[in-house]
Amino acid sequence: MNTSSERPEIERSLALHREVAVKLRENPELLDDARRRVEQWVADGSVDAAWAESWKRILDEGLDAVVAVLTDSNPTAHDLRQVSPFAGVLDPRTRWAILRKCSIEASAS
Repeated sequence: MNTSSERPEIERSLALHREVAVKLRENPELLDDARRRVEQWVADGSVDAAWAESWKRILDEGLDAVVAVLTDSNPTAHDLRQVSPFAGVLDPRTRWAILRKCSIEASAS
């Protein structure tokens, strides 16, 4: 079985979403943007209903539930992060810094 350290894409996703979690704690109103995005997914069917409904349920549970999914390394949380309603939360500079750091760490291992 591969661990996340053997799968750089998992580490990248987790690192990016950990930073999203920081931003959400600083600005909980960002959850409203995610709720609107999920509502749009449901309305237009652009994301599979199962994923949209899962995110809707998590968002309804509140900030702590969202942060738990964004920062958990379990496979279910990883799958949910692949359909993240938090696109655009990180500015490009922050995103690229995280990606660069993950790339360096992956090369070193």
